Amino acid sequence: MNESVIRTISSEMNRYLNNYQMSKLNEVLYKRLDLNKNEISNEEYLNKFIKDLRNYLSYYQSKSNCNNLTIDGVRRSLSSFFTFLEVEDYIVKSPVRRIHKIKTDILVKETYSDEILEKLRNNCSNIRNLAIIDLLASSGVRISELVNLNIEDINFEEKSCVVFGKGKKMREVYFDGKTKLHLQEYLNSRSDSNSALFVSLYKPYEKLKSRGIELMLQRLGEKNGISKVHPHKFRRTLATRAIDKGMPIEQVQHLLGHTKIETTLLYAMVNQNNVKNSHRKYIS
Repeated sequence: MNESVIRTISSEMNRYLNNYQMSKLNEVLYKRLDLNKNEISNEEYLNKFIKDLRNYLSYYQSKSNCNNLTIDGVRRSLSSFFTFLEVEDYIVKSPVRRIHKIKTDILVKETYSDEILEKLRNNCSNIRNLAIIDLLASSGVRISELVNLNIEDINFEEKSCVVFGKGKKMREVYFDGKTKLHLQEYLNSRSDSNSALFVSLYKPYEKLKSRGIELMLQRLGEKNGISKVHPHKFRRTLATRAIDKGMPIEQVQHLLGHTKIETTLLYAMVNQNNVKNSHRKYIS
């Protein structure tokens, strides 16, 4: 009973005291209540902590109602933190080492069909939004890369532009002739002096932010009965079609600015009809 009281007091006082003060409080409580505190080995402490981590992951998943992919992301974050502590000699061994990668299903994510892309284009209310959709669809740029583009970054003659991706890495991306014409039409319609490629439709004509483009696409989709319209889906569509049409995966990787080729493969959904045709061509 007394140990239960001590645990209750410790739990209530934990928010007010630091680790050293909590240790002293427990020491006094055990002494005054004439209790012998059982010594726990480091290995036992480690096992208790690992159990707590597993319980936390299980609790997080049930509370958030998320899938295994999300939970494994939480596990990786914990692993990164404890690996840092281990490398810097704050702890002897990361407890997350004994918590293995959580198995996840490989989900085939949706892409835009030709019909949906044309429907989005045809129902744009202004030339700016049309130019945004064309650039996203033909270049595969990230939304963060698109909003940071300036007019001077666009090479209309080569139908290309220079973007700065993750890790400040610079790369050249390309767009098609339709995008070129709509970009030029949009820029010719502007009367402001902002150097940004895409700005708001009304004064003071500020540079568009990622959230603004996301909301524009979401509203456009809702207005036309198209669900889940978001910028990243254009990027996935481009990667899928490029691989589907025979573009070498290494070139798709460079086009998208991926450091690891495994990341590129996650974006691509192989067309089953092409697999069937290839089997007939090369094997049957």
